[in-house]
Amino acid sequence: MEFLKNYWPMLALALWLGYKWWNARRVVALLPALKQQGATLLDVRSVAEFANANAPGTVNIPLQELGARLDEIPRNAPVVVGCASGTRSGMAKMLLQKKGFAPVYNIGAWPNFLK
Repeated sequence: MEFLKNYWPMLALALWLGYKWWNARRVVALLPALKQQGATLLDVRSVAEFANANAPGTVNIPLQELGARLDEIPRNAPVVVGCASGTRSGMAKMLLQKKGFAPVYNIGAWPNFLK
């Protein structure tokens, strides 16, 4: 019990990172089917990050511009969101779901689009 009392923040972080890893793997496995359904592959990194490296077929709408550019994203197909680590794409997923987009998937880091 003393271990949990002293190390619960590290355990919570490990669980959160484990969940992010597991969820990204799940979305990578779904990606071929989502692409067949006409999914929008959305990269929410900055313009400079996207210009430096990106996955073919992805659309770049930086997270800070997403709310103003929702009309650029089709509502009749799934949306798969990625960024550098999965954090910004997680925020983008919540925003899109709040605005009525469904289904929305967080693939985590943008290189996962390449798998």
